[in-house]
Amino acid sequence: MADSLLSHVGIAVADLGEAIKRYEVITGRSPVMVTEVADQKVKVAMFAAGGHESGGRIELVAATADDSPIAKYIAKRGEGLHHICIYVEDIDQRLAELKKEGYRLIDETPRIGAEGNRIAFVHPSAGGGVLIELEEKK
Repeated sequence: MADSLLSHVGIAVADLGEAIKRYEVITGRSPVMVTEVADQKVKVAMFAAGGHESGGRIELVAATADDSPIAKYIAKRGEGLHHICIYVEDIDQRLAELKKEGYRLIDETPRIGAEGNRIAFVHPSAGGGVLIELEEKK
C-alpha cells in the first residue's frame, strides 16, 4: 500500500501544452510523465513533488477527441477540478463492497489508467458531488 491515501487530484484542461507551461511555473517542476490513454480519449501530464510514485500529485487531463468525457466536462463546466484519486489495496474487493452498500459506480470492472495501474471511477453522487477515482497500486 502507498504511504499516501491520495494518489492525485485530476484537473480538466482544454489545452494540455498551455496547462503544462502554467503548472511548470506554479510548481517550479516539469511533469514526471506525459502520456495518452487512448481508450479514455485523453492525454495526461502528471506533476509530482516526491517522485513519480508518491501520492499527492497533480494530474492535468485533456481530451483527445470531441466525444471524450473530458471534452464534455469542459463544455459543460469549464476547466478545473475534475476528480480526486485515492489508492486502494484491492480494487475488485473495494468495488464489490461499494456496490453491496448501494454506491453508484461508473466502472463496475477496473480498467487500466495512465500509469498502467488498475483504476475505476465512482459516480459523484457517491462522493458528495465529487468524482472519485480508485487506483490500485501494482
